[in-house]
Amino acid sequence: MNNTTTQHRQKPKPKTKTKVITFVLLYHFLSFPTFKDLCFVSFFTPIFCFQVLQPSCACRIAQSHMPRGRLPITDLKAACDIEHMSSTSKIQHDLWPLDEIDPKKAKFPCCLVWTPLPVASWLAPFIGHVGICREDGAILDFSGSNFVNVEDFAFGAAARYIQLDRSKCCFPPNLAGHTCKHGYQHAEYGTAVTWDDALRSSVRQFEHKSYNLFTCNSHSFVANFLNRLCYGGSMDWNMITVAALILFKGHWVNSMSIIRSFLPFTVVLCLGLVLVGWPFLVGLFSFSLLLMGWFLLGTYCVKTLLES
Repeated sequence: MNNTTTQHRQKPKPKTKTKVITFVLLYHFLSFPTFKDLCFVSFFTPIFCFQVLQPSCACRIAQSHMPRGRLPITDLKAACDIEHMSSTSKIQHDLWPLDEIDPKKAKFPCCLVWTPLPVASWLAPFIGHVGICREDGAILDFSGSNFVNVEDFAFGAAARYIQLDRSKCCFPPNLAGHTCKHGYQHAEYGTAVTWDDALRSSVRQFEHKSYNLFTCNSHSFVANFLNRLCYGGSMDWNMITVAALILFKGHWVNSMSIIRSFLPFTVVLCLGLVLVGWPFLVGLFSFSLLLMGWFLLGTYCVKTLLES
C-alpha cells in the first residue's frame, strides 16, 4: 500500500524547486557573507544551474528528434481552425445583410420579380415579363434588343416576387473553390464572386443580343444569371424553370397586383364567350397549349432554338 502511494505521489514542479533553491542561496549569501558561505554557494551553483537549464534542454532535445517538414497534430488542428474561421468570416462579410423589401420604392433585394405583359397576358395569364434585382434592390430586366433596363421595370410595377437565398449560390474564389458539384461546367459557363458581379456579367452579355419574345426574352436573361450562380446547385436554368419558379413560389405584392394580372384575362374571356361562344374558349385553350408546346420543344428538344 505504501509503495502504491509512493508511485502515485506527484513530484514537485521544476518551477517550484527552482524558486526554493534560488531563495535559499540568495538569503544565505546575503545574510552571512563569510568564506564558508562562499564555499556553500560555489557548491550549490552547479545544482542550481542544472535545475534551471533542465526543462529547456529537454525541450531542445524533443525538438531535435521531431521529424522535419511535419507539424504536431495540435498545431495542425489550430491551423485548420484558423482557416475555417477566416473562410467563415469572409462568407459572412460577402453576404452582407439586405435591406427590407419595399414595393412602394420598387426595391426588391436579391429578388426575382414578375409583371404581366400587355395583350399576351390577356390571352394567357401565366405569360409575363421577369427581372432580377441587385443586392440594393434595384430591378434589372432585358426588355429590348441590346438594352437592359436598370431601375425602370418595363411594362409596369412588379406584381409578383420571390427572394432568392444567396447561401444557395456558388461563389468560387478560384478554380478549386467551387461549392457546387458542377465545378468544370460552372467554370466554363462563367462564374462570379458576388451576386452583383454575376449580374454585371449577364448584363454585359445581353447588351449585345437581340430581343425576341419567342426565342430570347427576359426569362433568358434571368436563366443566364442563375446559371452563373449555379443557384440551388443547378446549371439547368432555362425559360421553363424560371417561369415555374415565379409561378409556383412567387408572392403577390398586394391585392391590386392580383386584380391587375387577372382582370384583363377575365374580361377578354367573358367577351369572347358572349360574342363568339364556345369556339372562342377552344381557340384560347389551343393558343395557350401551342405557346407552352413551343417553349417546351425549344427548351428540351431543340436546345439551340432558345437562348438561356
